[in-house]
Amino acid sequence: PAPDPDGPQPRDLGLGVLSGNHEYCPGQFEINLAHSGALDAADRAFRFKAAVKDLARREGKLATFMAKPFNRHGASGFHVHVSFVDAAGENLGADESAEYGMSPLLRHALAGVLRHAPALTALTNPTINSYKRFGPDTLAPWLIDWGLDNRSAMVRVPPDRGAGTRIEVRLPDASANPYLVHAGVLAAMRLGIEDGLEPPAPLEGYGYNADRTAVLPMSLPAALDALDDDSALQALLGKDFVSSFSVLKRAEVARFEQWVTDWEFREYAYHI
Repeated sequence: PAPDPDGPQPRDLGLGVLSGNHEYCPGQFEINLAHSGALDAADRAFRFKAAVKDLARREGKLATFMAKPFNRHGASGFHVHVSFVDAAGENLGADESAEYGMSPLLRHALAGVLRHAPALTALTNPTINSYKRFGPDTLAPWLIDWGLDNRSAMVRVPPDRGAGTRIEVRLPDASANPYLVHAGVLAAMRLGIEDGLEPPAPLEGYGYNADRTAVLPMSLPAALDALDDDSALQALLGKDFVSSFSVLKRAEVARFEQWVTDWEFREYAYHI
């Protein structure tokens, strides 16, 4: 169908788009949304995804937020930037006198994300396809690490300080539900703050050497196992929710495992 110029337009949805650019792969774009409170940011991310798909459909095309829709091209992430402010809007993560310019609050929060990363992965990378994004030389994190302005780390601390002091969690992929991503990341941060956790030394250099740190779950079943085993994160997210989420996702895995894929047919049918 022809586009309806009088229909709802993305610019009318209050998305708060800051910038956009073409990414590395054909047809792949990065869109940056303005920061705001966690719920509002999730609302806008959800509306953005719906608007993009609707706009593409009107043009007779398909827009997808699959983590990795093509074998020979890169995957798509959903990087989340988190900062803490007080009632007056002052950044609570900034501390010029502290190492790396990061306050204890921010360090504890970062350490919480690292500690609970295996369980978080089930929420931030929620599909079977998500795990095609992980691995060396993919530009996506697959190890549990952090770094100062290091874009190969799972958690990056951008160089901005003062009001711009924040954490970038690079673990989620584009298929993730923004509400669950925000809930999971904030729950992990809260646990890190409550437990007074401290992060290890930041990663230096290329962040894909598995000899230096732990590896994230590399499949959806492994991530679900980690979530089922993380009682502290479950308590904050709600055990009923985690149980329902796990049951639904394991049913998804079971359907996939029973399905004969095109790859299997091409690999075996003519040679066996």
